[in-house]
Amino acid sequence: MIKTLTIKTTDMPSPLNSIEACVFDAYGTLFDVASAANHCRDDLGELAQPLSDLWRTRQVEYSWLRSLMQEYTDFWQVTGDALDFALASLNIDNPALRDRLMDIYKRLDAYPEVPEVLSTLNNNGIRCAILSNGSPDMLASAVDNAGIASSLEAILSVDEIGIYKPHPDVYQMAVDKLGVKRENICFMSSNGWDAAGAASFGFQVLWVNRFSAEQERLPAEPTGILSSLRGLPDKLGL
Repeated sequence: MIKTLTIKTTDMPSPLNSIEACVFDAYGTLFDVASAANHCRDDLGELAQPLSDLWRTRQVEYSWLRSLMQEYTDFWQVTGDALDFALASLNIDNPALRDRLMDIYKRLDAYPEVPEVLSTLNNNGIRCAILSNGSPDMLASAVDNAGIASSLEAILSVDEIGIYKPHPDVYQMAVDKLGVKRENICFMSSNGWDAAGAASFGFQVLWVNRFSAEQERLPAEPTGILSSLRGLPDKLGL
């Protein structure tokens, strides 16, 4: 008999205990990766969504492949390479549009609930940080554009160690920087593979499943699942 796994994809109850810090992935979790293409719909038309999807898929895949190949380069280069692949695949030859998309990616829209949620956590004594594949310049630009710098104790980039998520050394960066035990950190990511990697490392993990994606078949599972970050304070009992 084949066993069927049924996962509720929004706002699962989750027993989060003794949380001292909340650590957030950036892209897709705090910042909307689709917003670059959406801001260029005047040029892209019906290709906006296909471009956005392919760009993001290759961006993530290139980070994994470069880690496996031991050919690290920063996420800005990875993002540009992925965009070039997506544009060529869709037969879009427009250097000015390419430059515009990359410029917008430096200041992606934050999801609307982000500032309020971070403020609520800060006001309740929860330390907040970003742990991201993004390069320092990319992250600084996005954080400044969103106006959330004052809510963050640390902005951690994999550039410091030269390997991408989900390598456990990436998650160890948050433990080392914050001086908090891994089991006392709540990690949030919209990427199921990142949530699995963080759970395998030993964080308490909430998967921010904004688009009701299927659960990844990987060794570790998140503690709980949210449809957006709005539900985070409740999960922490705030």
